[in-house]
Amino acid sequence: MSKIGYIRISTTEQNTARQDESLSLHQLDKIFTDKCSGSTIERDGLTQMMEYVRTGDHIYVHAIDRLARNVSNLREIVDNLKEQGVSITFISNNLTFTPDATNPMSELMLNMLASFAEFERSLIKERQREGIAKAKERGVYKGRPESINRKKLQEMIEEGVKPTTIQKELGLSKASFYRIKAELVA
Repeated sequence: MSKIGYIRISTTEQNTARQDESLSLHQLDKIFTDKCSGSTIERDGLTQMMEYVRTGDHIYVHAIDRLARNVSNLREIVDNLKEQGVSITFISNNLTFTPDATNPMSELMLNMLASFAEFERSLIKERQREGIAKAKERGVYKGRPESINRKKLQEMIEEGVKPTTIQKELGLSKASFYRIKAELVA
């Protein structure tokens, strides 16, 4: 039986200190970490953890919103772990789920807290959209910078450089090359 920790922070600028501290009390055998949004279930650390765990293992996570940011993903992960015979504890939420016991109050709390996390994520995205719209009105938001030099691409096309050479030199996929080429011609 292994004690496993899972840590997720949303950006590389954040640090894991708060989560490290809460997990350190449990003498863990292994810790998996992700530095990305919790809005997706496609996370390297999470995937590795799910492949690593075995029947009888116990996972510790600082809080529900560190594992998932929406109800369906959270339910899917927790149910999958329980089916594998793995227990999971959300430390700051004081909730533990085991494969052999169902506690209706804990299940309700899991769903409610996951709903709050999902709601919070929606509010963050809404505030971000509003902020971008206001910045655009003021003319200070220019969007993400171009990842390729369109002028260079246009020049190379006009010089008759082969598409495969352009793609390789500018680091473009075939699809991206032809999409941007069509935009330049239009």
